[in-house]
Amino acid sequence: MCADLTRDRAAVLLEVSRLYWEEDLGQAEIARRTGYSRPTVSRMLTEARRVGIVTVTVAHPIERLMALEERLVAAFGLTTARVSETAPAGGSGIGPDVARSAADLLVENCGPRSVIAVSNGRAVAAVVHHVAERSWPASTTVAMLGSVGESFNLEDGPDVCRNLSLRLGGRFRSLTVPLVFDSPSLARAVRKEDQVATTLELAARSDVALTGIGTVGSSVSPLLRRWMTPGVVRECRQHNVVAHVCGHHLDAAGRHVRTSLCDRTLCLDPDRLNEIPLVIGVAAGSDKVMAILAALRGGYLSALVTDEPTARALLQNA
Repeated sequence: MCADLTRDRAAVLLEVSRLYWEEDLGQAEIARRTGYSRPTVSRMLTEARRVGIVTVTVAHPIERLMALEERLVAAFGLTTARVSETAPAGGSGIGPDVARSAADLLVENCGPRSVIAVSNGRAVAAVVHHVAERSWPASTTVAMLGSVGESFNLEDGPDVCRNLSLRLGGRFRSLTVPLVFDSPSLARAVRKEDQVATTLELAARSDVALTGIGTVGSSVSPLLRRWMTPGVVRECRQHNVVAHVCGHHLDAAGRHVRTSLCDRTLCLDPDRLNEIPLVIGVAAGSDKVMAILAALRGGYLSALVTDEPTARALLQNA
């Protein structure tokens, strides 16, 4: 405050400023209430800002989130990133804000004739649930991996694929074959079948892909838990596996680790995943940080949707 501003003058300026900024009164109404002329009220408001009684800050929480998004893009070489302000209670999994943000990003990068590849899991299913309905009959949704079984219902790959096509009003190509087979030879044989081969090829040539990011270690996705035999677990530990993306294991550096489970899994090859123009990964939670880092370090994602606490943890470990 200016040294030559008297207490009485400060009190007058405070009164006028509060009427204008806090009670949202117009200058004419303030003049009527205080007995000053409207031009005098105007000069008082200008003086109040000049001496520091009134300060105006232009800000919004989205500015902070946009700054985090820019840092994620720069740190991990992404095409784009979306960060939600809120995290779910308990800090595990994605909340509705993250799901909506991912749904918006997906639709923004699609069109009436787009081919959209999807994986499975709770996060991807939540995103699909928040996709705004469209009338895109020429669009095609295609599954990137086989089915884990009926018990997982809406989180399974074929269901996610079908539900997204219903939201978009388009067609779908799902893989109604098991995700994991009893033997590598059987998996190879099924992969060569015309319907399976053409579906995987269509997924590899898609315009946009949407995938979740699973953890491997202390907390394993229910989608893979029944196939994580003691032998597979030992393999994962030996190779420092921390994540799985679209059915494939990744170590902490983001390298693809070919376990015995990998050879029995029917899904899009990770090298083909890199060919898709935009691969959107959606994941959040303190338990997912290492897995997300692996997917980012391996270059499997070109876009990331997460929440603010997770984004800050990723940047701290970048």
